Amino acid sequence: MVKLYGDLDLVYAMRQKRRLLAGFLAATAVYLAGLATLLAFYILLPYNDPTAVWYVVGTSVLTGLYIIFCFPYMGISYKRSKAYCKMLKFISVGLKEYSVLPFEGIDDWTVKDGVDVNVALFSVKNVKKDETMTRQIYVDGEKEFPAFEEGKTAKLITQGNLLIAYELSEEET
Repeated sequence: MVKLYGDLDLVYAMRQKRRLLAGFLAATAVYLAGLATLLAFYILLPYNDPTAVWYVVGTSVLTGLYIIFCFPYMGISYKRSKAYCKMLKFISVGLKEYSVLPFEGIDDWTVKDGVDVNVALFSVKNVKKDETMTRQIYVDGEKEFPAFEEGKTAKLITQGNLLIAYELSEEET
């Protein structure tokens, strides 16, 4: 059985999330220090000083740069890292489903719960009706896609349709 996730995957993901948060807190500290410095110099100016405008402009530019930094950094980098850590936590504590399914094909990339995944399609027999349905199994985009072959079966361990481990078999359906 080939396992996609090891013991250290969650540790590395949490470490990356902490580094991203530390980078954000460092940028926030630099912003607050710059803001406090500009405010202190502005307060020390004499009444009706013509250079006061430059301190207000500097404060506005600094705040604008901070906001421009925050939205992509926290909205993209940190949010995606947090979603990946959440997915790994669910894998470690969630219910696992074991199945043997024939492989149909590969669908396009998608995002599941904030994590980029490849979509593998498998055939599933419907219990109530005599028809075949297609089940989407998500393979982590950070991991190498398994060497599934169309028509051949694979033993799968999934958690919430996310592939955790697999074993390829030689039998055709």
